Amino acid sequence: MSEDSEIKERLRLQYLDAMGIPVWKLRSLPAQGAEPAADAALPETPETGPDCKQQSPLSATKVPTIGAGDGWDNLAVEVSVCARCELQCTRTQTVFGVGNRRATWMVIGEAPGEQEDLQGEPFVGRAGQLLNEMLRAIGLQRDEVYIANILKCRPPRNRDPKPEEVAACEGYLKRQIALLQPRIILAAGRIAAQNLLKTTEAIGKLRSRVFQYEGIPLVITYHPAYLLRSPLEKRKAWQDLLLAVETLNKSRVPPSS
Repeated sequence: MSEDSEIKERLRLQYLDAMGIPVWKLRSLPAQGAEPAADAALPETPETGPDCKQQSPLSATKVPTIGAGDGWDNLAVEVSVCARCELQCTRTQTVFGVGNRRATWMVIGEAPGEQEDLQGEPFVGRAGQLLNEMLRAIGLQRDEVYIANILKCRPPRNRDPKPEEVAACEGYLKRQIALLQPRIILAAGRIAAQNLLKTTEAIGKLRSRVFQYEGIPLVITYHPAYLLRSPLEKRKAWQDLLLAVETLNKSRVPPSS
C-alpha cells in the first residue's frame, strides 16, 4: 500500500471511530474439523436489523469532521462513508469529484449515472466525452477544471434526485466550492441549475444569464447527455460556454481608476 493510500486509510478508520461505527475484521478460520472457539462468533446484526434505511446514524445529524480543519482528504473520507439518505442502500460507491483542486473552472452536474457509480468518477462514458470536447473547444483540458455533482450517489434507475437527497449532499458541495474557490461555475443540466438556484424555472429561461452562487458567477448550460439526444441544441450550449468565458474574462479586468 502506498504512503498516500495509508494516510487515506488511517483517515477513514479515524472517521469511522469518531462516528462509533465498528470496523469488522475477518477472523482466521479454524482448522478443518475443529470446533470454533467460543469467542470466534461473527458480530451480531445491529439492533436496527437488515434494513439499511434504518442504519443511518447521520441521517439527521451533522457529520463530524476529523481533526482541525476541513481539507479535501477529510471531506472525501466523510463522503465515502456517508449515510445521510437512503441512497447509501443502492450505491456501488460514492462519487466525490475529480479534477484540479486549484481550478478556476468548476463544472457541476446532476448525479452519478450507472458508469459513474461503477467507476467512482463523474461524467464518464459518452456524456463525459462530449463534456471533454466542450471544454476543449474553449481551450481547457478535463484535468484543468474541477467536476462534481449535486448528488454524490447514484439514484436508482437514474431517477431525478429527491429533495431530501439534495439537502443531504448540499453541505458537501458547498464545502467543495469553499475549498476550491473557483472563479466561474458552469451548471450542466436542469437538475443542477434548479437546485443551485433554488428555483423551478425552466432551463431554457435560465440560460443566457449570469447568476451568483456563494459569491461566484454561475452560468447555466444543457447537460451533455441531453445534447447527445438533441444535437441541434449544441449551438446554444456553445453560446453558454462563450458567456462563461466572457464572464470570467470580465472578472479578471481590474477596475479603472
